[in-house]
Amino acid sequence: MNADASSSPPQPLRIVVVPFLAFGHLLPYLELTERLALRGHRVSYVSTPRNLARLPPVRPAAAPRVDLVELQFPRVDGLPDGAESTHDVPDEDRELHWKAFDGLAAPFAEFMAAACADEATRPHWIVGDSFHHWAAATALEHKVPFAVLLPTAALLASLPGRPPSETAEPGPEQPRYERDGTAQVITNHGASAMSTIERCILTQERCTVAAIRSCVEWEPETFPLVPTVIGKPVLPLGLLPPSPEGARRAASENREHATVRWLDAQPPKSVLYVALGSEVPLSGKQVHEIATGLELAGTNFLWALRKPRGASDLDADMLPPGFQDRTHAQGLVTTGWVPQMSILAHGALGGFLTHCGRNSLIESLLFGHPLVMLPIFGDQGPNARQMERKKVGLQVARNENDGAFDRHDVSSAVQAVMLEGETRTAFVAGAAKMQEVVANTDLHDGYIDKFVEQLRSYTAASAN
Repeated sequence: MNADASSSPPQPLRIVVVPFLAFGHLLPYLELTERLALRGHRVSYVSTPRNLARLPPVRPAAAPRVDLVELQFPRVDGLPDGAESTHDVPDEDRELHWKAFDGLAAPFAEFMAAACADEATRPHWIVGDSFHHWAAATALEHKVPFAVLLPTAALLASLPGRPPSETAEPGPEQPRYERDGTAQVITNHGASAMSTIERCILTQERCTVAAIRSCVEWEPETFPLVPTVIGKPVLPLGLLPPSPEGARRAASENREHATVRWLDAQPPKSVLYVALGSEVPLSGKQVHEIATGLELAGTNFLWALRKPRGASDLDADMLPPGFQDRTHAQGLVTTGWVPQMSILAHGALGGFLTHCGRNSLIESLLFGHPLVMLPIFGDQGPNARQMERKKVGLQVARNENDGAFDRHDVSSAVQAVMLEGETRTAFVAGAAKMQEVVANTDLHDGYIDKFVEQLRSYTAASAN
């Protein structure tokens, strides 16, 4: 007697994941890849050789179902050799990097043609970034559904022409310097002959559904806007946070790192961690104003400093004269790699001065740290305003027209967040409330499970 076919377990999905060439995209896509593989699905993670080599190892339990697929990075005149991620590219070469990125269309099409030639390897889905218009075109050619992975709902809701929402909370509007900077970035064609907004529009037109690294629990005031803005079904992924256990394990493994040893000697909740990402284009003057602001604030700090634009090396010009001598008992500045998750998990941490990149926000709030916020570009401004509305922290005051800030603006924000009192207490409470969302593993596991169910339903519907 044959068993009822409906009782048979569903077959694993085959999913191609193709992130944009920036580590703020590569790492969350790897987290998504691992979560899908841990559920039994086969995932091809597609990028370039140097980017793949710099990823952390895939978790052993997921590794047997993950294929790392190399696409050779195209040579473009004027682009430095090995500049495969945005981290490797000077500001003036960004358009050349876009041109090389578009050159990945041909090798990706070859990979898909080979995969689709056999039903045993034919992908059920492709998941790609908003910029991957060529991946979405290849998906259409091979009749493979494409899920575009969107930026934050906060960013989408801040774009010009969005529809009004009764659920949107009142808050500060987008400042002129951010609005002007965004317009210049998304409309500029340059060497690649295609603007960012054109890429996004083409990708969204060609996609089957949109996925988003978000959920209504994280941004209830803007999440309901997303389907209206996109005009496609939207599948939430949750926040894809790293596990607190993994972070604490990393802290144990990095116990001998100089930054962790320094933190071990500091009082609980006393240190402000300062890290503005690996790609934030700060000028030397801005670095000096941040340094002097930290000195004026008087609180302990650990600063993961990246080389500012115009600096040829770590020399006396990077920091104000005598800064490290004057603050040697107050803070530590390091310019090398730091174990960020180990630092954020440390008991000496009391706050985080951040650019509000999505990964840094999620990692910080996993441990409930209040924020001093200094957004620079992209989704960072909308993210910061969103966190400010939730009373998670305070933005450094800026000039509305050009975004300038000075040492007193930095000092004032740091003191408000770090010095004990009613203001800090309110920020700590706001951060703890968001921690309940970020650290809720059942919530985020449930979103991935639902995402898989929805992919299956679309696959089944297209087969009928």
